[in-house]
Amino acid sequence: MSSIRRVPIVALACAVALGAAGCGASEKPERIARFTIEAPELSPISLPTSSPSDAPDAPAPASATGTTAAPRGDGGSDGTRVAEGAPTDAEIAAELRQAFKTPEGELADPDRSIVDTATLASGGIATVPPSAPPEVAAIIRAANQVATKPYIYGGGHGRLAGETWVDSGYDCSGSISFAFASAGLIDAPMVSGALAKWGKPGPGKWITIYANGEHAWMTVGGLRFDTSGLRERGSRWQTASRSTAGFTVRHPPGL
Repeated sequence: MSSIRRVPIVALACAVALGAAGCGASEKPERIARFTIEAPELSPISLPTSSPSDAPDAPAPASATGTTAAPRGDGGSDGTRVAEGAPTDAEIAAELRQAFKTPEGELADPDRSIVDTATLASGGIATVPPSAPPEVAAIIRAANQVATKPYIYGGGHGRLAGETWVDSGYDCSGSISFAFASAGLIDAPMVSGALAKWGKPGPGKWITIYANGEHAWMTVGGLRFDTSGLRERGSRWQTASRSTAGFTVRHPPGL
């Protein structure tokens, strides 16, 4: 009877030992041998040797009106050829002028290059011209922040305690000073009389200041930034020009 009872006890001990070994308790775990796969041998592929001249000519693309565009095989000075059906320089210029038009349907400054022209967007803010240098881009973005803020005499000149630039409203020179400071051109607000003596004389390539002892405004990328625009359109940015009589013309150095 005792021999019969020993069998399940021995079997139970073996099962426990096998289970422990399966959980990683073995002192000498088996290692899996690495194996490699050799690259298959591929037979070389033969390619056709026909020249491009053997291929049939592709049909000229249809224009927007549904007609076949006239072929343009004119070669450039560098030996390149214009693709069949490609738009002409005049057509591209017309499309760009259409894209850069103001809400009134005209460019702010028709004499400026399209890529050098700021435009008036919705909400009374200005767009940055594609070719504008970093200083001009910074001035436009800063001017956009205050373009629709109300006119307050002395606004933007540190009238609030502990604040130099940020204000609830700006006067003419305060808004210009805010924009210039954002580009690192000045380090303190300037009144209109000081702007009439600041910078270089004459108009600038990108920015022109018009100032006297009573008022100051500027053009940036051909677009006018003037406090008087608040009464007309609710924004200092505007496309309409104004008389420059009685104003001293200056511009930031290099701009």
